[in-house]
Formats: sequence, structure tokens, C-alpha cells
Amino acid sequence: MKNEIDKNEWLLLDNQLCFSLYSASRMITQSYTPFLEPLNLTYPQYLVMLVLWEEDNLSVKYLGNRLLLDSGTLSPLLKKLELKGFVNRSRLPDDERVVKVSLTKEGEKLKKLAYPIPGKLFCKTKLQHKELTIVRETLQKLLQNINSGDNNEIK
Repeated sequence: MKNEIDKNEWLLLDNQLCFSLYSASRMITQSYTPFLEPLNLTYPQYLVMLVLWEEDNLSVKYLGNRLLLDSGTLSPLLKKLELKGFVNRSRLPDDERVVKVSLTKEGEKLKKLAYPIPGKLFCKTKLQHKELTIVRETLQKLLQNINSGDNNEIK
């Protein structure tokens, strides 16, 4: 028995970490849709709201960093949330380059309606709480490792 993986197996779709992550991400994101529709939110808009429910009145730059989104992706999301009446965008008087995003009263009310969503998703995964915690912590570690700049090449 060999300790090394056959080079042909490296190229099997089912052995690709990227495909497993991509597929799981798509399925999880799609699973949110029926829970978010009554709130009139898309999944990316929900992520923005989650950050604002944690801490209100944030700069667009901070939101982008927190969500790993560039301004070209984030700006249309914020515009739609503003049109729905959930957030306000305003420029700082002393530095007009900085745009702040804050919740409206409607955006704050939406938080109460969103409380059940994580529990519903948790039930849908059919994982135990400990298993879900391990998955989340492993993915967070993976992101940290990838972002650390330590790009060891496999030879």
C-alpha cells in the first residue's frame, strides 16, 4: 500500500477541495432562500444585515472587509437595501470619500424576524451542534491559513 496519492486521483472531481467547498456553499446559500424571501432579502443582503445588526453605522470599506466583498459588489447590494428602506447611506461631512451605512427603523425591526433563520438552517443540515461547530471552525482555520500568505507549494 502506497502512502502517496496516485497523481491521477489528484485530478478526480470528487477529490477537489475547491469543488466540495463550492458545492456546499451553493447548497447552503440556496437553503436560505425560503427563509429570506418573507424578509425580502437575498442571501448577500442578509449577510450585510447580519454585520449591521452586530454593529450599526459602519463604513462601506469596513463592511467590504468584513464580508470579503469589493465595493463593486457591495455598492449595488447597499443601494437595493436602501431602496427597500432597511439602511441609509451617508457621507461623512469632514471626509466625503467615506460612506457610512446605518440601519433604519425598518432594518432594526427586520432583526426580530431573522432570529429563527439560523435555527432553521441548523435543522436543515441534520448535523449535531458539535459537528457544525467543528465544520465552521475548520473552515475559519482554512481561511486564516490561506490568507496568511504562507503559500507552500506541493511538489
